[in-house]
Amino acid sequence: MIKVAITGAAGRMGKALLEAVQQTAGVETAAAIERAGSSLVGSDAGELAGIGRLGVAVVDDLQAADEFDVLIDFTLPEATMANLAVCRARGAAMVIGTTGLTDAQKAELADAAQDIGIVFAPNMSVGVNLCLKLLEMAAKVLGDGVDIEIIEAHHRHKVDAPSGTALRMGEVVAETLGRDLKECAVYGREGRTGERDRKTIGFETIRAGDIVGEHTVMF
Repeated sequence: MIKVAITGAAGRMGKALLEAVQQTAGVETAAAIERAGSSLVGSDAGELAGIGRLGVAVVDDLQAADEFDVLIDFTLPEATMANLAVCRARGAAMVIGTTGLTDAQKAELADAAQDIGIVFAPNMSVGVNLCLKLLEMAAKVLGDGVDIEIIEAHHRHKVDAPSGTALRMGEVVAETLGRDLKECAVYGREGRTGERDRKTIGFETIRAGDIVGEHTVMF
């Protein structure tokens, strides 16, 4: 039986993960973590997720969590890096869906992956990853002869921009065209911008209401 720890247990993703673990054979919830000072610390994780009592109390410190084999982390960059240190010390694997990590933080993940198993993906849905493959194909066919813009929209509560998915889309297109996204990305435009450089990849961000997540790539 694989023992799973889940961060952000009281959030939408955390609750969905708790339910998914309960419904999956061969895995069990061993720990549930919330932010320090949360009023939900001490609550039963299962009752919190609406799936019935699990007998796993929510804690606010990963170091205080019971033994686990893998941590599923959909939090914030600072929390993810702190959790990485704990998992590395324990020899526990990590599945990371946190977005907004810096290049330096991603390098830390790559270094830690020499010691522990790490899956890091800004979006883990089949549909989005299929879309990434289609973008690669489109970029190969269309080449440098088109302008490329990426427009993404999310709910008002999302704290990073552009989204990790939008950035990954940009990376796939840039890599296919032999470009470095850090050098060719343009984030929003204002004022007298001059003529568009065809070798740039533009990003526009919308934050409003309860939009779950929409991404458009224009060629």
